[in-house]
Amino acid sequence: MPNLALLGVPIDLGAGRRGVDMGPSAVRYTGLQPRLAALGYHVADLGNLPVPLAETMPLPPEGEPLRYLEPIATLSATLADRVADCVAQGQLPLILGGDHSLAIGSVSGSARQRALGLLWIDAHADYNTAATTPSGNIHGMSLAALTGHGHPRLTNLAGRVPAVRPEHVAIVGLRDLDPPEREALRHSAITVFTMHDVDRQGMAAVVAAALRVVMQGHDGFHLSFDLDVLDPREAPGVGTPVTGGLSRREAHLAMELIAESCAMRSLDIVEVNPILDQRNATGQLAAELALSALGKRTL
Repeated sequence: MPNLALLGVPIDLGAGRRGVDMGPSAVRYTGLQPRLAALGYHVADLGNLPVPLAETMPLPPEGEPLRYLEPIATLSATLADRVADCVAQGQLPLILGGDHSLAIGSVSGSARQRALGLLWIDAHADYNTAATTPSGNIHGMSLAALTGHGHPRLTNLAGRVPAVRPEHVAIVGLRDLDPPEREALRHSAITVFTMHDVDRQGMAAVVAAALRVVMQGHDGFHLSFDLDVLDPREAPGVGTPVTGGLSRREAHLAMELIAESCAMRSLDIVEVNPILDQRNATGQLAAELALSALGKRTL
């Protein structure tokens, strides 16, 4: 088993609703570190990156296309450096969020010294830019930035643009797009598996096809997992719930197949919102899914 670095990023500046800044604590509260150690990992918990509170910052101007750009860009650069350091030390980074804007830093850092594929399991594509965003929330722009579209403060943290080539990206579980985002995604080289594909083909076939995409020409990939890919009945504590999502069992199967690939090089788990949760059910599920992705099995 590789060494594992656990890092929290309590950011909610990229989201439209408050609360995901408490996500890392909610997932740690489940006993994640000793459960990882029980799988055979040597776990170094690096604590949380310092993130400015929204209450201490001036409100973004009305209609600002990139809300909180400066603090998010600064944090993303810091996170990219920390993740790159972990990779250089032979550690597998596990990043706990926090909103999905953190993936700009986590993926860029993981990809800095090696070419990676990117598996994006999410109800949303996060493929907006300043020209298309209806909200200005940067957590809806992460994948666009990582594939080279958006503000230069967000696109070049891997030392190259794009951080990940779009033909090596697969989205699984997609079911909610803004109209301009849909059009942009159709014209991209990203491979998309919607919930329609999951329903028709089954989760095992979809994950197998997605893994072929993200591993093509590489020996590994980054997994970015947004808890809102699950149906809200399974994961009530998320900021942007969308009905008709994955079941708990489908999500676990995806993670188990990812573990069997032996090719996941880094992982982030994002968008756990304890304010909206029920008795930390979503935090517990996030921990269980991380464990499945890292090799936990019944037998």
